[in-house]
Amino acid sequence: MARWNGPRTRIQLKLAIQRSRMLQEKKEALAKRSRMEIAELVERGKIESARVKTESLIMDDVHVELLELLELYCETLYARFALMELKSSGPDEAIREPLVALIHAAHRTELQELHVLQDMLCARYGADFSQEALENQDNCVSERVTRKLAFHMPSSELVDAYLSEICKTYKVPFPSSIDATATDTSEPELPPESDPIPAAAAEARPQSEWDHLMARFQALKRP
Repeated sequence: MARWNGPRTRIQLKLAIQRSRMLQEKKEALAKRSRMEIAELVERGKIESARVKTESLIMDDVHVELLELLELYCETLYARFALMELKSSGPDEAIREPLVALIHAAHRTELQELHVLQDMLCARYGADFSQEALENQDNCVSERVTRKLAFHMPSSELVDAYLSEICKTYKVPFPSSIDATATDTSEPELPPESDPIPAAAAEARPQSEWDHLMARFQALKRP
């Protein structure tokens, strides 16, 4: 485990932010290519292949959302770094949520910079706090994070809705038998949660998982 070093941790936060943005841009570029390939599959009548590829696309979208959220947490810690250098052994409440989230979720990403940062945060706040975050004891990790980590296979309704939007974007006729299953895809909204991180986090919070995914799709679907 890395030893706590304030200046190095601050640099590591900056590195994690930069690498997270780069990875998001790479994944978004790949997603645009995938959408074009999915439209071509539908046009050729290979609907099941298009479905499988769309499932993967949706799961990648959720992972990008996780990266965005962890990037936001890194930015919060970077902006409030003085609170991490206080002499107290426990974290200030203003940075508890990002600390818990990063310790809990960093190893679930492919970013080595987040893995190193996780070790540094564990070294700063000790074994007890780190174990609490890793195990999500008393549901200490924000639901916004755990919901994305728990997302596995998208529903057929969500897959069909994505397919429909992709076909509209690329002006590919969409089979009516599939379109009928995608007419009502709304999901029950999750109850609102308290959010100690203001501004960008509050503005980005989705009304529901469905709304957030479709908002992302609308933003990125252009060829």
